[in-house]
Amino acid sequence: MISVDKQDRVWIVTLDRPNKANSLTKSMLSALCDVMDTALTAKLGALILTGTGKVFSAGADLSEARNGLATDPVWEELSTRIAALPCLTIAALNGTSAGGAFGMILACDLRITVPSANFFYPVMKLGFLPQPSDPMRMTCLMGPARAKMILMAGQKIDADTAAQWGLIDRVVASDTLLQTAMTIGADAIAADNAHVRAIKRMVPSSAAGP
Repeated sequence: MISVDKQDRVWIVTLDRPNKANSLTKSMLSALCDVMDTALTAKLGALILTGTGKVFSAGADLSEARNGLATDPVWEELSTRIAALPCLTIAALNGTSAGGAFGMILACDLRITVPSANFFYPVMKLGFLPQPSDPMRMTCLMGPARAKMILMAGQKIDADTAAQWGLIDRVVASDTLLQTAMTIGADAIAADNAHVRAIKRMVPSSAAGP
């Protein structure tokens, strides 16, 4: 349910559970953590995170969410690992992102999406707190009022609004999504790993968290 296409200087990590809207189980989240641990020392120029089907991720698998997955620390552990990667990280969102899936995309350096995507994080409605780092990362990207629109007012926003607000960096056609991500990452993929690390350290990042 997690696939990794390991090319020379770029990995494409794909959520592959389209029949369940790429909802995430504990085992999938743990597998993603393992992938990021390996990527940390893999000397990558870029890592691209994407999904199959029409939804990037609906968040926590419903059956496991009822048994505590929605508040499991593994979500924060995953986003922390993504934020710590020394390469360029790009979320190439093939569709809607909801709930816990926000942690992954907020932890990436860049976010691109298809026009049909929507974004929502219904923690107020469901009675959960967001992952600890998510509100700060969201605020760094969009400002406090817009972060509250999503987290407190429970607003669902479309791709164009997400781009206007600063959550998304570019809206692209679905048939060019991965190619666009590869093009964006081309300079980092071609560069020396030490150079990629050095520039990433110099640029303040919303992914740093609180």
